Amino acid sequence: MKNYLILLFGVILFFSCKNENKNQTADKIFADLIVTHAKIAVMDSDRKLVEAIAIKDGLVLTTGSNAAIEIFRGSNTKLIHANGRTLIPGLNDSHLHLTRGGRFYNAELRWDGVKSLKRALELLKEQAARTPKGQWVRVIGGWSPFQFEENRFPTPEEIEEATGDVPTFISFLYSRGWLNKAGLNARGIDENTKSPTGSSFEKDENGKLTGVLLAEPNPTILYKSIGALPPLSEEEMVNSTKQFYRELNRFGVTSGIDAGGGGHKFPKDYKGTKLLAQAGEMPIRLSYYLFPQNKGAEYAEFQEWMAENEVGHNGEIHLEHGYELEGGGEFLAWSAGDYENFLAPQPFLEDRPTWRKDLKRIIRLHVDKGWPFRIHATYGETIANMLEVIEEVNTETNGKLAK
Repeated sequence: MKNYLILLFGVILFFSCKNENKNQTADKIFADLIVTHAKIAVMDSDRKLVEAIAIKDGLVLTTGSNAAIEIFRGSNTKLIHANGRTLIPGLNDSHLHLTRGGRFYNAELRWDGVKSLKRALELLKEQAARTPKGQWVRVIGGWSPFQFEENRFPTPEEIEEATGDVPTFISFLYSRGWLNKAGLNARGIDENTKSPTGSSFEKDENGKLTGVLLAEPNPTILYKSIGALPPLSEEEMVNSTKQFYRELNRFGVTSGIDAGGGGHKFPKDYKGTKLLAQAGEMPIRLSYYLFPQNKGAEYAEFQEWMAENEVGHNGEIHLEHGYELEGGGEFLAWSAGDYENFLAPQPFLEDRPTWRKDLKRIIRLHVDKGWPFRIHATYGETIANMLEVIEEVNTETNGKLAK
């Protein structure tokens, strides 16, 4: 990065530590790290840039001029001359699928930034050639046909030619996916296989499967495809998770909120992150919300989780290791869930007659147990309906939600 140097520290204390500087100086407290000759974005109301920053125990002591920071320099202080580069506070992403993204990161082929479909297909062929027996080629999002010079999706025939007998799954947003013939066979999908409600297996004019999976608009068909992929070993999953979090660090992300996600079960599928946290090796601070996976049994899932877990904590894992349970989300009830396939007609909650009762019951459970929650909604009409339910619960609990 030529012009920017991303600071990956706990910079949220830019201001809260300032009043302690006199004591720190008097006690001869020296910084572990000092960066000078930089353009440091302090992120105050004046949008001030300063020259230097001092760090102690992963927290900011203070910021200021090169000369002012010199008093925090000790014999063991590491010094970095930034050569005029810009330092920014670490970024927080308030809606990611961190633990799910880390599980298979090392096994995925990424098409991010690939400029032509021709090159994307070449990469697909290269990935198929090095994929171990028993594993799949997987391209899980992060791309669009509009990034390609050809301005189109790959065809099933092109995917088949590139991957051959190596099972392959490719997904585009929450809209569609592709399975090659080896993938269809591995999953036991044929012309008689029934697709999840609100989705379909595309067929050609002869009634034969093309390998295209359509979420119209229910993405369960895609979630099931991702969930059916063979897992990595525990050691591989821990390494994959660590590499994924390091990749987020590369973009300046130092903390995030994990919204849960379909096809991702707690606690089994959270093991990679949990083991990193237990070892004190988290490259990122992470708080997470639990997403129920059993449609129609969400209430029972939340009851079990609430009996065995405490929000704001993580069992034996110390909070400073950057891993914390926050509450329930992002689908509290699948019947009240909203989808993201904007290429398909908007789904209506009215077509799911139990949605209001299901959602209200689960929100009330969260309120009664003191658990925060978050809800995923993408359409204005859905949001309005959900807000009505939330307001009803707030009224019935004498304003507990408002507090």
